[in-house]
Amino acid sequence: MKEKKEMSFLGHLEELRWLLVRSTIAVLIAGTATFFVSDFVFDQIIFGPTDVNFVTYHYFCELAQYFQLGDDLCIKEMPFIIQNTEMEGQVNILVWTCVTSGFILAFPYILWQVWKFVRPALYEKERRGAVGFMIASTLLFFLGVLFGYYIVVPMSVNFFATFQVSDKVVNHFSLDSYISMIKTSVIASGLFFELPIVIFFLTKLGLVSADMLRKYRKYAIVIVLIVAAIVTPPDVVTQVIVSIPMLLIYEASIFIAASVERRAQKTAL
Repeated sequence: MKEKKEMSFLGHLEELRWLLVRSTIAVLIAGTATFFVSDFVFDQIIFGPTDVNFVTYHYFCELAQYFQLGDDLCIKEMPFIIQNTEMEGQVNILVWTCVTSGFILAFPYILWQVWKFVRPALYEKERRGAVGFMIASTLLFFLGVLFGYYIVVPMSVNFFATFQVSDKVVNHFSLDSYISMIKTSVIASGLFFELPIVIFFLTKLGLVSADMLRKYRKYAIVIVLIVAAIVTPPDVVTQVIVSIPMLLIYEASIFIAASVERRAQKTAL
């Protein structure tokens, strides 16, 4: 049963304002903590994929040899350098990297704040699913972050590092460009893995249906394959490795939408 006391529009805005304030404070606190270990964050994490000994390259090389695909996936060198071309470039990169790291670390808290905001609009039995919602959403987000960091980022770095329109062109990537690619890949992957949770709520609101998702499945497959082809070297194995988790997430979203619809039909009877 929903709460009987209705909140005014201004009351909702006030709640939303405090949600944003508390979430921002959490991001800043987590970002400040990141600042104190920034050397490790940059040297071992952010610039990790620029090392030919990075764990992903090792396993992809073994995978290629297992399937007798030759040494195409065995990374022997990274023919590029990363340079800073702006006076305040490294300072800005440090600040925004800490903020981005803060967002990732504070994501479970932000989710909890979002849950508290939408909780009054839910039925009592739906509210009891708070723990499950938090666990599922957090796991999906961090799985997406790991997928972006260990799969999407290394494949992108390898592709752009070795791609040349001419032998006369040498790759000198700007620090800002490299960091932006890392942030976009990791956060976009994390948020994409939240798709089943988003579909759950959209189905609850009647904005999305399982039939609609099935109808657009072929377009989703095409989009996923295009993205996989862009961020991976031109071979089938790595494209499949990148594509499969994304397609599974989409299929899981269809399953969730169908389950929500079945429950709604049973409740209506």
